[in-house]
Amino acid sequence: MPGETTAGELQIGIPDSPDPSHGNFTDHSQTVFVATQSAEEYSVSRPFLTIIIPAYNESQRLPDSLTKIAEYLRSQPFATEILVVENRSTDETSAVVRDFATKVTASDPFTLDLLHSAPGKGAAVKTGMLVGNGDYLFICDADLSMPIEEVAKFLPPQLDPDGFDVAIASREITGAVRYNEPFYRHLMGRVFNHVVQKLIVPGIEDTQCGFKMFTREAAAQVFPHQTIDGWGFDPEILYISRIRGLNLVEVPINWYYMAESRINPLLDTINMVREVLRIRLNGVRGIYEQVPRTTE
Repeated sequence: MPGETTAGELQIGIPDSPDPSHGNFTDHSQTVFVATQSAEEYSVSRPFLTIIIPAYNESQRLPDSLTKIAEYLRSQPFATEILVVENRSTDETSAVVRDFATKVTASDPFTLDLLHSAPGKGAAVKTGMLVGNGDYLFICDADLSMPIEEVAKFLPPQLDPDGFDVAIASREITGAVRYNEPFYRHLMGRVFNHVVQKLIVPGIEDTQCGFKMFTREAAAQVFPHQTIDGWGFDPEILYISRIRGLNLVEVPINWYYMAESRINPLLDTINMVREVLRIRLNGVRGIYEQVPRTTE
């Protein structure tokens, strides 16, 4: 609810005490979160929406993106928690989040937490998903290549709450629009998607878009089983969702190519194909059916 802070308990070490002047900000600056447990055990409040922003060396893009997210949420009738999950950045990412917290007040309809994870976008997303308290948990790229206003497409009433467990932003299905994307990037994405559909998740036209919504119950079923910390986590969480019988839907979005994308088109595509093969092998071995190990 507005005015409450969220303090994740899934951690190694003791988090710094938040500045009491920032009633809606928690900074776990000395903490590496260990994403091995269900968030259900650690819930201290129930916002309607959790926005999870994985952030590696995002000091340049975060100020504008956080400003846009905050402005949007201030116009919404529901409570939200924003989890910025920094994953071993070498720039001022954490400092930027702390600075932005000075603009957040106790009357805002959202809280802001700064979390830290092991290296890798997948590790950051898993940490946020297993600490998040929202009824709906939304993965949001720091560059906001999908405008934040589009998040309404993933939420009731625009999306039937009984019609999905996982809602995937799609740049490919009818109604989606791409802006300014170079042809070679689109082509490489389609080749990779073809591989993914053939090997692990047929019928999903866009597995790699960085915006995805999970219901609270779906997140609790999927993310304890996630094994990949890098870019290949996207097809893995969708594969796990499928084998656990969850209902996946694609949502057409407006998407804007960002020239400063963190992805190396060739090397990262090769690595992701390797990880897709690993996912397929894990599936054959029954890895995703096993009870995840926990940290004592």
